[in-house]
Amino acid sequence: MRDDTHSERGSTAEAPPDVWTGSATNRVQWLLALAGALCLALGIELAVDSMWTSGIAALAMSVVGCIAAGLLILFGTLAFVHVAVKVDKDCLEVRCGHMGLPRRRIPLSHVVGADFAQAVSPRQWGGWGYRSRPDIGTAVVVRRGEGLVLSLGDGRKFTITVDDAEAAVRIIRARLSMAARPAA
Repeated sequence: MRDDTHSERGSTAEAPPDVWTGSATNRVQWLLALAGALCLALGIELAVDSMWTSGIAALAMSVVGCIAAGLLILFGTLAFVHVAVKVDKDCLEVRCGHMGLPRRRIPLSHVVGADFAQAVSPRQWGGWGYRSRPDIGTAVVVRRGEGLVLSLGDGRKFTITVDDAEAAVRIIRARLSMAARPAA
């Protein structure tokens, strides 16, 4: 897990940095992606080099089942192997996977608070990925560990597992307090 923070640690400056970026990676999900690739390869192998004598229907169902399961596992895991978070002057942006999809932009004007969560786990959210639970909110969970919890203006919560979430909380709180101050 790596932190790409563009802020000075321990700085007591008034203004937060223009842009803060952070990320989190889950290397265990690469094993699940490998399982999906193997399932996909099995489906292709069955389609190309099968001598089944029990009938074409059984072969077709096996090939389609292996390929479909392989694609679902492969793309489902690769989309949530990595998360990147960027906080700038106007919004917080969350990008999942190496392609950046799914992506969510939350304007800071919709954020009423930011908190640090010491232990966010896939178990409390029902697994890895983009999760929604009516009782606790929405989350992007790519690994267990520290996270950032945003309180949104509509009463919902949005949680993101990201390295150095405490720095993100400090920066978001500083931006919120700057926006709350009247212009001189």
